[in-house]
Amino acid sequence: MVSSILAAALLLAPVLGAPAPQVTIPASFGPDSQVSASVQPSTSGYRVEVLVNGYTSATYHGPYTGTPTTIGAVPGPTTLAASIPPQPLNPTATYYNTEGVPLNPMPAPFTPAGGLGTNGSLPRYMVNSDFDFESIALGLYQEWIELDLFHDGLARFTDEQFTAAGLGPEARSLIEFMANQETGHATLLTNMLGESAPKQCVYNYPYTTVREWVDFMQRLTRFGESGVWGFINHLDSREVGQLLAQSIATEARQQQIFRQMSGLTPMDVWFENGWPQSWSWTMLAPYISYCPENTTRLAWQNFPTLHILNNANINRYSPNDTAQDGSETVGPRIADPSRSNITTGSCENLNVTGYGCGPAIAHNKSEPLSFPGKKILFQWEAPGSAVGPNNSYVTSTSAGAPKFVGWSQQLNLTYSPLTVTGNNSGYTYQPEGYVYDNDGIINGTMAVMLTDLDLYVTPFNTSMLNPHIVALGLYQAG
Repeated sequence: MVSSILAAALLLAPVLGAPAPQVTIPASFGPDSQVSASVQPSTSGYRVEVLVNGYTSATYHGPYTGTPTTIGAVPGPTTLAASIPPQPLNPTATYYNTEGVPLNPMPAPFTPAGGLGTNGSLPRYMVNSDFDFESIALGLYQEWIELDLFHDGLARFTDEQFTAAGLGPEARSLIEFMANQETGHATLLTNMLGESAPKQCVYNYPYTTVREWVDFMQRLTRFGESGVWGFINHLDSREVGQLLAQSIATEARQQQIFRQMSGLTPMDVWFENGWPQSWSWTMLAPYISYCPENTTRLAWQNFPTLHILNNANINRYSPNDTAQDGSETVGPRIADPSRSNITTGSCENLNVTGYGCGPAIAHNKSEPLSFPGKKILFQWEAPGSAVGPNNSYVTSTSAGAPKFVGWSQQLNLTYSPLTVTGNNSGYTYQPEGYVYDNDGIINGTMAVMLTDLDLYVTPFNTSMLNPHIVALGLYQAG
């Protein structure tokens, strides 16, 4: 099966000649396809139903009501230390080219020396360590929810509701295509894991309107994409990383499209941010209701939730009018979307440049969702909450009292001081900073966290911060 997937991944489309220009609009578009085809069985682990609008969805989306039989992240045979200590620079990292030409003998024509997996050995497209397995298993949990989520909104809402939200039949067809992409992604990751690959689960979603559904998808694909960028270059199997990169590049396009459908600017940063696996698992787990018996469990940590009480409501033409008490988020879970059924100040059907937020290729906001110096209000949960599949994972932290707010975006992790105002509540001011030139660090849909230490980390070692995280949240900066 792996070889067939590889063949599919490597198959190149033929180059076609440009079609002749069409002068008249045809009255019909030819007969049905004459190409033989067969219907493939569903990969879902649960029964689906066909709704009146012709789309399919799982028969149940709701909370888990049973009693978990297993508690906590899956452990290893033993744990060697409480954390991984910082180490000096890798002693072999010494190459520096001042000549601008190859310095070492070439192993073959047009082949500079170096690189991994370039010695002619046959590729093996399977995970090659516990790190690989747990990382790709997390990715598969993500692909499974996307497969279900993208289909669910299409089945849940009527044509009239989609039209009212500015999404016509062609937009819905595009979303359906993105849902079908997830079938391929889930198949690929399953093949690279083998027989212990996690199965599809049942999910519990927060949205009640089309706009909330699309907003939730742009948030979910953000942590799905960033979660992979964070671990992909740490994988032991370079072959797995290659195919995973070809999958996650598609997810990046999905996130951009969902931002456009939400009325947000499609691109607002120069660099996408990478997250450790425990960050994305923390954001994903609350939306998984229950899984089939004996589903493979994950080893990653679930952090307590950081609630951003005045997280900008993307449905307001004046985001600074967002309520300060958290009431404009649809629920208490970490990636819940903005409430769309606001009675005043909605930008949804406002056709005014700089203020409207209907689906579009791009929008420029006259009033931004956030800005340097904005006071951000927080509440955070204590550890010990049951989350995830079958309520069988438990939030935890090894950090001390919170002192800083970490802002993870682009190539940076920036800190601002936290002012504690009460029991698990406080505030900070959004910091200002630039990556290069006029590229402001903080923008887009991004991770924020409370920490007990302003530890210096960079994109390749961000997970070193995990032992110092008190609570984790998702900030809508732009």
